[in-house]
Amino acid sequence: MDDSRLKKIGAELKKARARRDEWEGRVKELERKYKEAENTCIHDMVHAANLSPEQLAILIEQSRRSVPNGDPEMIFDQSEEETEE
Repeated sequence: MDDSRLKKIGAELKKARARRDEWEGRVKELERKYKEAENTCIHDMVHAANLSPEQLAILIEQSRRSVPNGDPEMIFDQSEEETEE
């Protein structure tokens, strides 16, 4: 392999790494924004229900105890089936 081909591949590699770094930064920023929006949504729901932190903790603990096998996905799966009927 001649030197010019090696340089060309090296330059392409450098560009690809720069694009990868750019996309990784974008993914991290979007993950941060998503988490922030998710937290805001949860906060708004708790606020709308007029729950104190203690009441919310009790509600979560009660729901955890009532979920079969401790699998919260089962509740969501069941509620989706009910809405489809």
